[in-house]
Amino acid sequence: MTMVQQVTRQDFNELMVPIYAPADFVLVRGEGSRIWDQNDNEYIDFAGGIAVNGLGHAHPVALNALTEQAQKLWHLGNGYTNEPVLRLAKQLVTHTFADKVFFCNSGAEANEAALKLARKVGLDQGKGDKSKIIAFKNAFHGRTLFTVTAGGQPKYSQDFAPLPQGIEHIAFNDIEAARAAIDDHTCAVIVEPIQGEGGVIDATPEFLQALRQRCDETGAVLIFDEVQTGMGRTGALYAYMNTGVTPDILTTAKALGAGFPIGAMLTTNKFAQHFSVGDHGTTYGGNPLATAIAGAVFEFINREEILTGVKQRHQAFVDGLNELNEKYQLFEEIRGQGLLLGIVLKPEYAGKAKDIVQLASEEGLLALVAGPNVVRFTPSLIIPQQDITEGLKRFGQALARFKSK
Repeated sequence: MTMVQQVTRQDFNELMVPIYAPADFVLVRGEGSRIWDQNDNEYIDFAGGIAVNGLGHAHPVALNALTEQAQKLWHLGNGYTNEPVLRLAKQLVTHTFADKVFFCNSGAEANEAALKLARKVGLDQGKGDKSKIIAFKNAFHGRTLFTVTAGGQPKYSQDFAPLPQGIEHIAFNDIEAARAAIDDHTCAVIVEPIQGEGGVIDATPEFLQALRQRCDETGAVLIFDEVQTGMGRTGALYAYMNTGVTPDILTTAKALGAGFPIGAMLTTNKFAQHFSVGDHGTTYGGNPLATAIAGAVFEFINREEILTGVKQRHQAFVDGLNELNEKYQLFEEIRGQGLLLGIVLKPEYAGKAKDIVQLASEEGLLALVAGPNVVRFTPSLIIPQQDITEGLKRFGQALARFKSK
């Protein structure tokens, strides 16, 4: 019998490349929206793996799909196709604007594919230099060199120059700036319907409509990065469905696999035809194990009772947070849609979001930041009311400690 090697949090510091600073405990198991560490301390999970664990931990839908497919076929490579990938492609095409799908392993890869396709579209249009990409300040699109450059946060890209050229960043929700920047040299505009990493800031419907109009006028491709907002996170299957604006390309990942790595780029025949065999690719993308899980997760989430439940849970969170704020007077506003929530601290507490998240973990609650001034919640889409109540109670205990400092 193989002995299980004992590891501790100190091993992280000794063995791992130092690009993360995780909590000082090691998590070992989870069930639903509860999770436990090596010392059997229990936490309520409002972080959800950064909007990944849409069904919480160890949900039977994902677990059964995983174990069933694991006994059949795991990986082939893209010289061959398989049944789960074709079924998932049909699901995505049937329930969105798209005609075609490209599968990969992450949101960054999906955005990389989207940007490459847009550049190819611009080249094929044959109208001179049509390669400029318009992106937005405080955006986040991934960590590859191309996507981190498209993201409008220099702190993530400034140490890796020379960066890919031809990307221009303008202010989010600034219609006039967008109209001026998007011109005949623009091949693509990439935008998040809600800037998650940038502070949980909604794009206004008028802004998205203006982007759509200007892209149509100039022949630019409109890309919606729905890596964080997709798969029911906002109470719609995809956030674009509530905006009145349909993109040309949509990227999705995170909750698509409910914790199993998968990403996808969705587009129409009009744009997909610009890619030919060999123009792009991925070793693992579309493997039968990942797509079998994602297919089961998609079928479960894409039901009215689940999507309506997200909106109901949103209100439960907002009501509970407002009650806490009446007591502690720490929040300036609560932003976001569905179960993508941003709790904005008042100016006098600027820069303290991380401190509050640390105190929350000490009280048995996992949460996130979205910049220095915003505490972010991205829990399971099906988190039980009792876990919302208990989690907010623990959050309140953290706020009390913060306020008493």
